[in-house]
Amino acid sequence: MQELDPTILQKANSWLEGNYDAEVKAQIQKMIDDKAYTELTDSFYRDLEFGTGGLRGIMGPGSNRINKYTIGSATQGLANYLKKTYPGEKIKVAIAHDSRNNADLFSGITADVFSANGIHVYFFKALRPTPELSFAVRHFGCKSGVMLTASHNPKEYNGYKAYGDDGGQFVAPHDAAVMDEVAAIKSIDEVNFTRVDANIEEIGEEIDVLYLDNITTLSVSPDAIKRQKDLKIVFSPIHGTGITLVPQALERFGFENVILVDEQTTPDGNFPTVVYPNPEEKEALTLALKKAQDTDADLVLATDPDADRVGIAVKNSDGEFVLLNGNQTGTMLINYLLTAWEEKGKLTGKEYIVKTIVTTYLIDKIAEAKNVTCYNTLTGFKYIGELMTKFEGQQTFIGGGEESYGYLIGDFVRDKDAVVSSAFIAEMTAYYKDKGSSLFEALLDTYVQYGFYKEKLISLTKKGKTGAEEIVAMMDKFRKNPPATLGGSKVITLKDYERSMQTDLETKIITIIDLPQSDVLQFITQDGSIISARPSGTEPKIKFYCSVNGKLASKEAYAETDKQLDDKINTIMKDLGV
Repeated sequence: MQELDPTILQKANSWLEGNYDAEVKAQIQKMIDDKAYTELTDSFYRDLEFGTGGLRGIMGPGSNRINKYTIGSATQGLANYLKKTYPGEKIKVAIAHDSRNNADLFSGITADVFSANGIHVYFFKALRPTPELSFAVRHFGCKSGVMLTASHNPKEYNGYKAYGDDGGQFVAPHDAAVMDEVAAIKSIDEVNFTRVDANIEEIGEEIDVLYLDNITTLSVSPDAIKRQKDLKIVFSPIHGTGITLVPQALERFGFENVILVDEQTTPDGNFPTVVYPNPEEKEALTLALKKAQDTDADLVLATDPDADRVGIAVKNSDGEFVLLNGNQTGTMLINYLLTAWEEKGKLTGKEYIVKTIVTTYLIDKIAEAKNVTCYNTLTGFKYIGELMTKFEGQQTFIGGGEESYGYLIGDFVRDKDAVVSSAFIAEMTAYYKDKGSSLFEALLDTYVQYGFYKEKLISLTKKGKTGAEEIVAMMDKFRKNPPATLGGSKVITLKDYERSMQTDLETKIITIIDLPQSDVLQFITQDGSIISARPSGTEPKIKFYCSVNGKLASKEAYAETDKQLDDKINTIMKDLGV
């Protein structure tokens, strides 16, 4: 039988003896009585920390779980940080939540703690998308904001995204400073839960109107939409917050034929019609695809619970619906935006786009051809937001995104935004249909023109304490013994973002990587393949991003070339032992 680490029992006992409610204590006592030591260890072996996406974890009792007390401690720590950072100032924050179970409860607790600390809270009275929270932070001149969400994680999860005064998630050195303040709270007795109603101001529809007004001004092809206003769009919010704004945004842009997936329109934290509420998963789009086939739609859109990511499906050359992955959608959005801006004479040389280092380099190639600067950041949209804030007033941000289905157009928000992205995906579909083409045909044309880039993400889940140790060991092995060849091509460059070092493996010349440190390794081969290894900051996973490319001689050669590139990816992953 598994032994229980005495330090785990000691930590559990501190909760049993501390100022926690009876229900939480009963749950902890039951784990001890039932000798559920694995669950007890996972609940207490560490304190939840801010990763690339903030605070995220499974709901339940314990220091490594999302509950009233970990949420309260995080908020007290954030409040302490804000009061130290802005002494003598009136501090304002905005709070929103998505459709997850307990998200409304946790948002209320967050508001209680802020208000108890003399901080003015703009509180969304009902569920709203993450990007609208970012918009509200900027609109009200807040010093911070909090979104209660676990994005597209399974239903057992919840989380807490903390935002800075620019509407983007905290970045260095502020993220570490917030973490230090949270870590400095050693007892739940240090958290002030006593709500002060006078410090809480409810907000709602008036912010919806302002936000929609702003994003509607970004439309580049209103004439094409007028001619294609009957474009058939199937939309599913997958039981999340997308229902509050996406249909309105599509209507504002001029689309009159939006078909909702009725079974998935009601917000529900149990996500009853899907296994995972993740638009990256084909299974989550099953009902939307059926609706699209039944109605002969042009486009399928599906957003995740907090409406910062969007998945899409379009008809291929045979009239069958196919899902585009995040790299393909991101490529098409950027290509469309740059092409439309170019046609309208809007490119002045001061525009730029942003993507992450694990997102397709086809985007870089398109930007280069259009003479638009493309910046690459670390994984995590907070780095894109940080760059946007840095260049505000000097250069014009057109759009950007990352392979994990998150995109942004315009600079009203500092996080990925499925609301504005859905509107623009519909707009570009109308644009290509207006030219007698389709989004899928346009994708093939892009491959023929710039090269066929194919990407695949392989995630290995390693749960709990032992899983975390396995992930560390894997990264250590790759650092010490990088592969000599991958997919039959020599590995010529190793990029170690944790050490900020790029090594030419042939000349042994080392150059500095001018990005913040991050636990990411990239192997670049002689034939242009790029393989990235990265432990997730928010999930018990290690992720491998594989990108290969080749020439697409013609649209007719798509299927054959696609298979060749797929085979190459499989060989590379085998070479890595994954």
